[in-house]
Amino acid sequence: MLIVDNVGLRFGKRVLFDNVNLKFEGDNCYGVIGANGAGKSTFLKILSGEIDSTSGEVIIGKGERLSVLLQNHNAYDDYNVIDTVIMGDKELYDIKTEKEALYMKEDFTNEDGMRAGILEDLFLKKNGWQAESDAAILLTGLGVDISLHNKMMRDLKESDKVKVMLARALFGEPDILLLDEPTNGLDLDSKNWLEEFLLDFKNTVIVISHDRHFLNKVCTHMLDIDYEKITLFAGNYDFWYESSQLIQKQMRESNKKKEERIAELQDFIRRFSANASKSKQATSRKKSLEKIQLEEIRPSSRKYPYINFEPEKVLGKEVIHFDHVNKDIDGIPVIKNMRLTIKPGDKIALIGNNELAKTTLLRLLSGDLMPDSGEIKIGVTVTRSYYPKNNDAYFKNDVNMIEWLREYSTNKEETFVRGFLGRMLFSGDETLKKVNVLSGGEKVRCMLSKMMLEHANTLFLDEPTNHLDMESISALNEGLERFTGCVVFTSYDQQLIETVANRIIDIKDDGSYIDKEVTYEEYMKRYAK
Repeated sequence: MLIVDNVGLRFGKRVLFDNVNLKFEGDNCYGVIGANGAGKSTFLKILSGEIDSTSGEVIIGKGERLSVLLQNHNAYDDYNVIDTVIMGDKELYDIKTEKEALYMKEDFTNEDGMRAGILEDLFLKKNGWQAESDAAILLTGLGVDISLHNKMMRDLKESDKVKVMLARALFGEPDILLLDEPTNGLDLDSKNWLEEFLLDFKNTVIVISHDRHFLNKVCTHMLDIDYEKITLFAGNYDFWYESSQLIQKQMRESNKKKEERIAELQDFIRRFSANASKSKQATSRKKSLEKIQLEEIRPSSRKYPYINFEPEKVLGKEVIHFDHVNKDIDGIPVIKNMRLTIKPGDKIALIGNNELAKTTLLRLLSGDLMPDSGEIKIGVTVTRSYYPKNNDAYFKNDVNMIEWLREYSTNKEETFVRGFLGRMLFSGDETLKKVNVLSGGEKVRCMLSKMMLEHANTLFLDEPTNHLDMESISALNEGLERFTGCVVFTSYDQQLIETVANRIIDIKDDGSYIDKEVTYEEYMKRYAK
């Protein structure tokens, strides 16, 4: 159990949140949402004791252990992987270390023997003999190959370090688990494993994530940081989002009777409850949804960019055809003998762990890269727009956002360009900001603005959700759903894949691929191992 009693946090005159009173308990999973800068990570740091609140206190149940996902991936470079995971339970690791040190002594005394007996008893009660096996199970589930389990942390690549630090947080069944962006850096297989782990987890989880599918799958409650308050309500992210949108719509339509508004909301809650996840916690989650009080839901103050791709030309029958296309990168075959036909209406998600192959395919499709052999045929009606995973090359010039976007616009009027930037949430003096100092999320919104102004009928996007906040991801998702042209994209945002793609190309590590005209959900059921 974790109790937040009248907690507030201020930085000078700025109030992040105030008078927060919450109680976290049971096997519930609480998702923390809020705009960038609202204080999500700061709130978790207060819960963990890393920083102090301005007022109030945080109370942890007596004898309960709290575990935190650490963000410093290099903190354990001097330890091997298995030991790093076991360190997630500090008490167990300290017992293990002291016990091993005693047995290494050359002058083992009677006192040492007595102490060793005490430690053995404590070790047994903590299930210490199972610790290495438990750690290995976590690591393997998250996709860390068994060959790495006894290596030093310093020798691991960054993507594997991320997984080890997550395994460390999960180790030993902590009573309270705090996870700040646990899906960052995880492939879809590892993410799915984590979802199932948390669904079966018997204790309390508090998690921050920009991954809407993840929040929908694992969360029983949401914590919304907004209006300098933290509001708790039952349900997952989609329930919060759709409820908030519905209430905003109802507030605008003030001429409707109150009874009609309440009836619509109640019907929405009933329909949402009926679609509860088939997980082991489905029953309790459905009960939580049914108990929700209408007054708990408030319209959000957060703003969403307007993303809408409007092609100037209608696609003809022929879009793009690959005829035995091959491409090497640095002498390594990446695309091998590929035959591929893209048709009007195709919205293709590229999945699989072969990042280089997915990026190379997008570059070939967009014309950013030429094949080594084979032929690529482009339909005469096709106009292309490409979003690269690394877009730094577009932002090297010392110009402001208005000047930058004007280069890609046929309408050069400043009022038009300012208006366009405004719909992407750049307003006032923000539009005069130099593009070479923009944040990652600001660059993405600029690139999406550029793509909208190009009015292409065929879009290629390589990880467009990286650096975006939840609001921008939702807006992009809706924009791609509405788009009437062709899309080929990669993303680790599973909800984007599930709701946009009508065709899946799964590129394997050896360069082979599976191409199926199905949704992602159908693909996983019918074709994925």
